[in-house]
Amino acid sequence: MELRDIKGIGEKTEQLFNKVGVYTSEDLVNYYPRAYDTFAMPVTLVDADMDDIVSIDAVICSNVTLEKVRNLQILSVYIKDVNHDTLRLTWYNMPFLKNKLRIGMRYIFRGRIIYKRGAKVMEQPSIYTLAEYELKLHEMQPVYALTKGLTNNMVSKSVKKVFEVQGMYEDYLPADFREKYNLSEYNFALKNIHFPLSTDNVIKARKRLVFDEFFRFLMAIRKLREVKEVSINEHVICNDTRTDEFIKNLPFELTKAQQKVWEEIKRDMVSDKTMNRLIQGDVGSGKTILAVLALLNCALAGKQSAMMVPTEVLAKQQYDSIVKMFADSGLDIEIVLLTGSTSRKDKKAAYESISSGKAQIIIGTHALIQEKVEYNDLALVITDEQHRFGVNQRNTFGEKGHKPHVLVMSATPIPRTLAIIIYGDLDISIVDELPANRLPIKNCVVDESYMPRAYRFIEDEIRAGHQVYVICPMVEESENIEAKNVIDYSEELRAGLAPGITIEYLHGKMKNEQKNDIMGRFAKNEIKVLVSTTVIEVGVNVPNATVIMIEDAGRFGLAQLHQLRGRVGRGSAQSYCIMVSNSKSKKTKERLNILAKSNDGFYIASEDLKLRGPGDIFGIRQSGLLQFELGDIYTDAEILKDAKEACDIIYNNDPELQNIKNQGIKNILDKYLEKGFEKLCL
Repeated sequence: MELRDIKGIGEKTEQLFNKVGVYTSEDLVNYYPRAYDTFAMPVTLVDADMDDIVSIDAVICSNVTLEKVRNLQILSVYIKDVNHDTLRLTWYNMPFLKNKLRIGMRYIFRGRIIYKRGAKVMEQPSIYTLAEYELKLHEMQPVYALTKGLTNNMVSKSVKKVFEVQGMYEDYLPADFREKYNLSEYNFALKNIHFPLSTDNVIKARKRLVFDEFFRFLMAIRKLREVKEVSINEHVICNDTRTDEFIKNLPFELTKAQQKVWEEIKRDMVSDKTMNRLIQGDVGSGKTILAVLALLNCALAGKQSAMMVPTEVLAKQQYDSIVKMFADSGLDIEIVLLTGSTSRKDKKAAYESISSGKAQIIIGTHALIQEKVEYNDLALVITDEQHRFGVNQRNTFGEKGHKPHVLVMSATPIPRTLAIIIYGDLDISIVDELPANRLPIKNCVVDESYMPRAYRFIEDEIRAGHQVYVICPMVEESENIEAKNVIDYSEELRAGLAPGITIEYLHGKMKNEQKNDIMGRFAKNEIKVLVSTTVIEVGVNVPNATVIMIEDAGRFGLAQLHQLRGRVGRGSAQSYCIMVSNSKSKKTKERLNILAKSNDGFYIASEDLKLRGPGDIFGIRQSGLLQFELGDIYTDAEILKDAKEACDIIYNNDPELQNIKNQGIKNILDKYLEKGFEKLCL
């Protein structure tokens, strides 16, 4: 059913839904809430858990103060609960509340209590009268990802309309599978993920829908692997003695782990079957040089190869680095750079060079898979930091040649047991050793009281000629302020650090040209402090950066924190990671201490797996890796294993899905494969 066929959705609302990727009624019912707002009984301040959203029944006990700080109007007031404990409340850019907040007025204040500058404070709380709160008590209201103009109410009403009109959906999963894995019926799951009557119901609903996500994905990957397994190697690339000489002339020795993986790559490229290999290695473990060696062997064999990286700045860095390495070794190899911002004239020249075969190695971004790019004899495709590219994009890249070898690289650590499941279409190599010249990063977890010392430490590093990253979770102030933002924090740093230190900020909402300009200037040491969101998690290699300070560190998943930390420690100088957290939560402290004690990404991933329990609906998701709508490979590791077992049972008993019992699965899988894997990162 088209969106316009749903009562209450007109042209304007349809356009808003389109902005968030919703085009049909099916898309709408699969547009799951990202959280739930549950109204619980009010608690006293002494019983309120830090960092959780709580409701406090209290009386206003002070006059309102209103102060202006830069572009913010900060309104503050104190409240007192039944035990006479007090708490400061603050609101940003909401001066109109001044008339509502009078001494002696009793309300329910709802929000998150945090520590700020050594004191407890609740920022941006909602205000309810006792009667208003009574009506909301025990409700679980879905909270959706929205765009400007689209409200939670609009989404909820539209989903309800679909359920009314559409009726029951057919459950594609056979009843014996639902019973075996303790899964709820599909219609129950859909309705309870949107409008749960209890936490127990939403946990059951989520489990079923997460199973579905993993099951469809693994069935599709299995099908993909079957196709690849019959792919005969049509590009036999033998090792060249000039490549051996190149390795000898490198300014460093390959580690034992690199040597082992290089032998595996060479074996693949002369074997009977086309190579489909993942190189999984920690940040800074030296995966890129292995890619360079594979590219070189291809070029020396008279074949064409290409490497796709996620950002333009990184593409330019890789291009410059490879050109220099080959020149230093006296190798005459034609290398072409192709990105989105390559000028029209240079693009035309690059296209001609690629199609004629003159270009032996092509380095670039998504521009490499554009329709206009025609390769000559593409024998090898490499995707670097490959979790940034969807499976569909990876396949498109591979289809640019005639059954080329495929090498993909990931710095995202995943426990091996899970990696074998989710990378089912690839052979796995692990680089588990850092180069000898790398010093281990020194880590610490601190609260805001440490900030003056942190600023002085940053100044010392800059005076020594180094650079600094500062990571913030948010881009700009919003109605629900829970974290520092890059724009205001840049101003704070300008005020707190010594004059003359160049500070710039970077976030995902900026235009690509702006981002590339700032990252490029940072790479050239023209910017000393880069304040950024997680947009820098993958994107630029700056060996001169020695400090990364991560604000509100408890808000990130461990795997993502480890990725962020990997921005430093890339040169020979000692590097440092400062994780700032004011959380008093025991769980948050436990998680961050894992990071503080270890730089081993695989150990961290395994520990994260132990800490994150099933049904952790409101937990921190891992960002950037396998972006399922609901599922998380860490939190839902057991469901992932069940889905893998179910997939194996189906394929072992009915590989062609011809059994009438499996027709629903076949239909779902065909639909899934037809759509492609665009929504997933792998």
